[in-house]
Amino acid sequence: MSDLQAQIEEIILGRREKRMAVTTFAAIDISSYEITMKIFEFSKKGGFRTVDDIRYRLNLGVGVYSGGTMEVDKVDTICEVLNDFKRIMAEYGVKEYRACTTSVFREMKNPLIIIEQIFRRTGIHVEVLSNAEQHFLGYKSIAAIENGFKKMIQKGTAILDVGGGNLQISLFDKDALVTTQSLKMGSVRIRQRLKELEKTNTNYAQLVEEFIRNDLTGFKRLYLKDREIKNLILMGDFLTETIFREERQDNIITRAEFEKRYENTVYKTETSLSEEMDIDPEYAALIVPTMVICKDFMDLFNAEALWMPGVSLLDGIAYDFGEKKNFIKSAHNFENDILVAARNIAKRYSTGKDHIKGTTDLALAIFDSMKKVHGMGDRERLLLQIAVQLHDCGKYISMGDVAECSYQIIMATEIIGLSTEERQIIANAVRYNTAEFVYYSEIAGEVGMDRSVYLLIAKLTAILRIANAMDRSHYQKVKNMKAMLKDRTLLLTVDSEQDISLELGLLMDKVEFFEEVFGIRLVFRRKRKV
Repeated sequence: MSDLQAQIEEIILGRREKRMAVTTFAAIDISSYEITMKIFEFSKKGGFRTVDDIRYRLNLGVGVYSGGTMEVDKVDTICEVLNDFKRIMAEYGVKEYRACTTSVFREMKNPLIIIEQIFRRTGIHVEVLSNAEQHFLGYKSIAAIENGFKKMIQKGTAILDVGGGNLQISLFDKDALVTTQSLKMGSVRIRQRLKELEKTNTNYAQLVEEFIRNDLTGFKRLYLKDREIKNLILMGDFLTETIFREERQDNIITRAEFEKRYENTVYKTETSLSEEMDIDPEYAALIVPTMVICKDFMDLFNAEALWMPGVSLLDGIAYDFGEKKNFIKSAHNFENDILVAARNIAKRYSTGKDHIKGTTDLALAIFDSMKKVHGMGDRERLLLQIAVQLHDCGKYISMGDVAECSYQIIMATEIIGLSTEERQIIANAVRYNTAEFVYYSEIAGEVGMDRSVYLLIAKLTAILRIANAMDRSHYQKVKNMKAMLKDRTLLLTVDSEQDISLELGLLMDKVEFFEEVFGIRLVFRRKRKV
């Protein structure tokens, strides 16, 4: 082979290796006021970067937030845009994508019908994120771009996410998520509710402020109390793409700078804002509600500055993809945020801290010892931990109907990072911890539950029942337990210096269900100390 041929071969090989080393991914978001797509490149060495950002302005929230329906012509437009996105993805060689939508689809009367139409016409499957999933991905996007994020949330930090339909506020302290709450005061929703009143009111900003005041007062009373918030972060790129375009360098806006821009903005009409920024009037109409919300929260927290990193849900979707594919290793423990959120919910309903810890240790010992039998993974292990955290929360409402009250509390409470389906799994496992288990033929027609979901509920319930029964007295008599699976028998060796006759005596009906679910024998042996 000549030197020239060798060089050509080397170049070809280098290009091939480069293509193999880089993975291209697309994230799509169908939001209340626009459809967006970002193309990302991932590599083991460089992490990920944005290579393209495509947007199509489309106000979808108007009909949905008032009547729960979407006009046919808007569905047509969504399909046209997504087909255009498919062509762009093909040009970039995208093999994997994730298309999501949020409140605009959550509040539809017929979201499944519209999603099916979109899939048949475009081949793109659209995933409806729960509110908790949406904002979990949102704050992942902040962690993705800010090296000091972990340091920042050591002190009181609030993340504000102003969407079209909802507003999400998440509080962090000491590197842990304290609470996350969703308020129905998104910019599109506010605009729609106040549109007629604006015609007869000369001070639209004051109208918006009065409209949201009650929710802000309630939030302050329930969740702030003595908590001091040092940092305020605004999610999304709406304001950085409109009002604060020139501040894109560091995106940190001082209180004085924000108030000055506020005074120069909120008293203008949507027409004048549209002309000044060269944007669509409907898009400009969202600026005032968004600015009022931000100012009110700055006042509420007495924040000295507002950081607007300019990231969006798309960045969070990409970050999540990179984590799962091992392109990114996060310094922040996001799974722990979910557990802390569950722990704070349990604390709110006065559950027994020592009982929860003891039961968690027992449940995880059982789970970890029989992975070959149950076929569950890390995510299911997390769901089991949350079920243990919340299995007694219903006692706060009724000591006589703990199962049903616990179920209702969990279903009515957002747990950041969990889908609606995962919350249903946890709620049902907690319900059947003490209630009689309902078999699939009885429940499927009533709630339309998927078989795989039903089986997961049965498995988590079986483990929860055993672990909970072993601390029936709430005295944490079992200090240590060793679980060992051999053939088709799970041997639980219990270490206790106290009388555990109550616990062992009440286990029999739990054991029967456990053995039925997993098809193995469960045997207890007590280790006696000399």
